[in-house]
Amino acid sequence: MRSIVMKVPFIDLKAQYEIIKFDIDRAISDVLSGATFVGGHHLHDFEKQFAASYGVKHCIGLGNGTDAIFITLKVLGIGPGDEVITAANSYIAASAAISLAGAKAVFADIDPEYYTIDVEDIKRKINARTKAILPVHLYGQAAPIDQLQELARKHNLFVLEDCAQAHFTEENGVKVGTSSNASTFSFYPTKNLGAYGDAGCVLINDDELAEKIRKYANQGALKKHQHDIEGVNSRLDTFQAAILGVKLKYIHHWTETRINHAAQYDKLLQASEKVEIPKVRENTKHTYHLYVIRCKVGVDRDHLRSYLADNDVITEVHYPLALPNMGAYDYMHHSPNDFPVSSDLQNRILSLPMYAELTDEQIQHVCELILKY
Repeated sequence: MRSIVMKVPFIDLKAQYEIIKFDIDRAISDVLSGATFVGGHHLHDFEKQFAASYGVKHCIGLGNGTDAIFITLKVLGIGPGDEVITAANSYIAASAAISLAGAKAVFADIDPEYYTIDVEDIKRKINARTKAILPVHLYGQAAPIDQLQELARKHNLFVLEDCAQAHFTEENGVKVGTSSNASTFSFYPTKNLGAYGDAGCVLINDDELAEKIRKYANQGALKKHQHDIEGVNSRLDTFQAAILGVKLKYIHHWTETRINHAAQYDKLLQASEKVEIPKVRENTKHTYHLYVIRCKVGVDRDHLRSYLADNDVITEVHYPLALPNMGAYDYMHHSPNDFPVSSDLQNRILSLPMYAELTDEQIQHVCELILKY
């Protein structure tokens, strides 16, 4: 294998901007020229287009993905005394939103192959206080939503899908986030469909709940000074809506490019004796927000990461601590043994560079380093 010097950032948002610079600059200029900085046609156009792209009735733009979860839980009537089951290996936004709503987050371990929430562990955690299941479609991998909905119907539970990492991911030809009570999205800049700041939304088909979410997110009013309830201020910024409207035109191309990148990683790394490539659940479309390898037993993940960094390849860990192992949840008195899969993976998983602008040469370079390690 040849030895070359090549820098590979974990993500390169500047490279993406340079490709779509003309459209982005024009959209931002249009917002400035129109001087409508809250609401306006850019927001309404994006909401309409994003809802249409998913085949749902309502998209409600919000300040961020965490607010999207919190507000939806509140509108569903979930609060003190209630429990919501979510995944142990995820970002803290989901569990924190449950707590903000006044309910208790109950963690379920994850599937050892696909890293999404374990249905069998959910079954063990359901009790009379359980009101909802909040699955996270992690890394772009679809959680087993059909199984989760069947379980929810059996126990009369809500299903709220966290699609922050799964824009246009599919299970059995159906986009995740379209067939449950509601779904939430983050448009944080690093997401597959990312804004240039915080942004999020809720997708929902229920007209009444959609109106309640929109009202709650707008200080409890659908019309100015007509506050039927007390709410919060969580609106999707007009600039971000305009930017997302531009990027929405490119997202399907970017998604296919990510899938092709993942296939190249798979091909080059499948023979590795040090790491395991990610598995994809059958009959799903993985959109690869992240490409996450798992170090085999005996391989020091942190040493591999340092080795790659020394060779100008930047990686990340998603996530270095399972949620129930964090200080924020010490009050639950869990031990790592309560979540054996999540607790094991936190020391073995490694996220490799993944973005549409990544080149074949960069992927080959990353893989050559890993195979050489």
